[in-house]
Amino acid sequence: MRHLELGFIGFGLIGGSIARALRKKEADITVRVYTRRQNPDLDEGLREGIIDSLHYEIDQNFCTCDIIFLCAPVLKNVEFLPILKNLISPHCIITDVGSVKNNICQAAKDLGLGNQFLGGHPMAGSEKTGYANSTDILLENAYYLLTPTEENRQEDIDLLKELVLMTGADCVVLPPDEHDKITAAISHVPHIIAVSLVNMVRQNDNKEENMKSFAAGGFKDITRIASSSPAMWQDICIANRESIEYFLSYFENLIQEFRRFIAAEKKSDIYHSFQNAGEYRSSIPTKKSSVIARSYEVYVNIDDRAGAIATIATILSVHSISIKNIGIIHNREFADGVLKIELYNEEDAEQSAHLLELNHYDIVKRD
Repeated sequence: MRHLELGFIGFGLIGGSIARALRKKEADITVRVYTRRQNPDLDEGLREGIIDSLHYEIDQNFCTCDIIFLCAPVLKNVEFLPILKNLISPHCIITDVGSVKNNICQAAKDLGLGNQFLGGHPMAGSEKTGYANSTDILLENAYYLLTPTEENRQEDIDLLKELVLMTGADCVVLPPDEHDKITAAISHVPHIIAVSLVNMVRQNDNKEENMKSFAAGGFKDITRIASSSPAMWQDICIANRESIEYFLSYFENLIQEFRRFIAAEKKSDIYHSFQNAGEYRSSIPTKKSSVIARSYEVYVNIDDRAGAIATIATILSVHSISIKNIGIIHNREFADGVLKIELYNEEDAEQSAHLLELNHYDIVKRD
């Protein structure tokens, strides 16, 4: 690949991880970063050699960029398009990393940038944000979606695909409208449902907060994504409102159907609803990263005795495995007390389970 000048408008978790991954592969790149204000983390990026130059204005410094990544919130990304239109060369590719595509693709087309804007969406993430939490492996084995339109040049699509593959991601090309339907169904609506579930409990809890006290295990798992950035999700709901409205309406119909099954005591219908959902969920691949950030956990049955946790921590420490979080779970989801060990990556989780099984610990399988 020839030398490429890359511009990043915003440089947080995703932009930083893209740049780190390319540096790791020793790609021949120059990285220019725009940020609104001084940030000690980005100053560290300069010292690390991830960033070549840091800028507080979108100006002539970005005129020579071959590719510009828009890494701001989805509605803010659209606002940068008219600014860039007056700066970039005719051969520059503008792409983004947002989870909504139709709105920005249409905005680019309306500005006469339809042949230069090529939507992108790395389907990876973390519960933590910002450049300080970026890693060179965040995109490994994740799907990175590209959403070209009929106006895009094939050589630009090929170049961006080549760059994506260098990050370790799997590149998939599909139309913008299909992308938005997919992300609405598997990410946007589930986030809204998680928020609604938490608010349901919050609004119905008593003054002793008994619901909050007992909200563990399954409830915390299915509502974990409700802790995401309110500002980011406000923008996503507006930008992808058409697809979100469709699937929310579909979901409402399913809920109403379930209510009818329960009211009429239709045991067979209730059973088959759970059965069909369980079978479909079990068929979903687990090896790929997703738009809902993955956690890497190992569950171990342990005896309730002093030193039990310390023994397990020592086994993992001896093999240079770092523990992110650890704690005992006592709830009806498990028959016994279970130790939950959270690791930093999938490889550590798999190695931890293997090591503990070799030491005769009972690993609790959990999908």
